[in-house]
Amino acid sequence: MKDPATEEIDLSIVMPCLNEAETVGRCVDKALKSLEDLGVRGEVLVADNGSADRSPEIAARHGARVISVPRKGYGNALRAGIEAARGRWIVMGDADDSYDFSNLGPFVEQLQRGFDLVMGCRLPAGGGTIVPGAMPWKHRWIGNPGLSFIGRLFFRCPVTDFYCGLRAFTSEAYRRLGLQMRGMEFALEMVIKSTLLGLSITEVPITLFRDGRSHPPHLRTWRDGWRSLRFMLLFSPRWLFLWPGLILLALGLAGCIALAGSAVTVGRVVFDANTLLVSAMMLIVGFQVTFFALAIRSYCFSTGLLPASKSLSRILRLFTLERGIVMGALSIVAGAAFLIAAVLKWKHAGFGQLSYPESLRLVIPAITLTTLGVQVVFSSFFLSILTLERD
Repeated sequence: MKDPATEEIDLSIVMPCLNEAETVGRCVDKALKSLEDLGVRGEVLVADNGSADRSPEIAARHGARVISVPRKGYGNALRAGIEAARGRWIVMGDADDSYDFSNLGPFVEQLQRGFDLVMGCRLPAGGGTIVPGAMPWKHRWIGNPGLSFIGRLFFRCPVTDFYCGLRAFTSEAYRRLGLQMRGMEFALEMVIKSTLLGLSITEVPITLFRDGRSHPPHLRTWRDGWRSLRFMLLFSPRWLFLWPGLILLALGLAGCIALAGSAVTVGRVVFDANTLLVSAMMLIVGFQVTFFALAIRSYCFSTGLLPASKSLSRILRLFTLERGIVMGALSIVAGAAFLIAAVLKWKHAGFGQLSYPESLRLVIPAITLTTLGVQVVFSSFFLSILTLERD
């Protein structure tokens, strides 16, 4: 006779739970009925995150396997539940009765077709339905659509509703993702990493119902909205750092080259030394922001927050510590040459008053090249520390 604890099963339904005594029993009943209707071997697993009510007892009485997760956080609860699940397919969803666990057939069908991640979609734009009163207007019309659009823009993810808590995936795909977030960012991390790793993703429309709780939801609109936006920006250094940095670099370099010899007149507008100074500032800031993009991507890849990138590997092979030191030293030498030329010009004037703005055409390049050289040298050391090979 097989031990139930080691028997292979097809589907695990995982529910994170924190003080859901009013609804967790109904959710478990619906999930068990869905398993029966689908005719698949399965289990319902409730990951209790330190409930102060009778949630664990009620869930167990209704037929769920309950595990205790002492570390607080939505992500912690889900990670513990998923890692304890025995199914080759996993469905996750909240235990507040806002999702219909009795209708999991569309998710299982897509998993059977070979998809790695199957997202539920509550938004009408993706065929979903939101029952009146089930979602605050600012979430329905502003928060979810807006942040989901940013997610699609940043990561080219084929998902309409980034924040739907009802989703299904294979246990193999979950292991590949290496998810690490402890809080509500866990759900975003799953979608983003699935896209970056090239996993097959699809959506199925679902209905969002009013939850059955009498206490307020755990979600905090503005705080959690900002946390989501911040997380997506940090996970996309290309948009936060690289593109702004490259634009500043290009504009600054163009301005410095154009104004290095003399003023430039466009119509009635004269661009002179002041514009050269602003261009130099843009060049320095642009370099620093672009370097931040490279450093953050290196850190994320080395810690497993983001999957490896061939383009980054090529850049790091070219931008070695030794080459960075040489490039920085050459820039410093060039800056020193401009500075010497400026001092000689000052000497020629008897160390008196220099003419403006001609004198600045030597001093500004001197300062800019020297500053960039120092930045390149120390940035090279910093990047080398981030990319050290280690266990």
